Amino acid sequence: MENIIFNELRYRGFSVDVGVVEVSEKSESSGYRRQQTEIDFVANRGNQRYYLQSAFTLRTEEKKNQEKRPLLNVRDSFRKILIVRDPILLRRDENGLVTMGIKEFLSDEASLDR
Repeated sequence: MENIIFNELRYRGFSVDVGVVEVSEKSESSGYRRQQTEIDFVANRGNQRYYLQSAFTLRTEEKKNQEKRPLLNVRDSFRKILIVRDPILLRRDENGLVTMGIKEFLSDEASLDR
């Protein structure tokens, strides 16, 4: 699925990179610890930037948190999008994170701006 998303982003004229976000987490034993998390795609075109994560499914709360965590730790105002294989309706959560299905992403070139 990541190859499909990458190819579609390139087709749409984006330069595509992988992002790394450093997260500080509270540890039970030693206060705080730093951990690096990866964002699957950072897509840039002109002054547009999108952060995208891909996931086959978000059936458990643990999986949702795992996929959302890197996006929620990016501290800028660019759009953050989670693309899943499951057929779901586009939704936006309280943090502004957009979740959409792969079919919607592929069938609508304006899907990143919805």
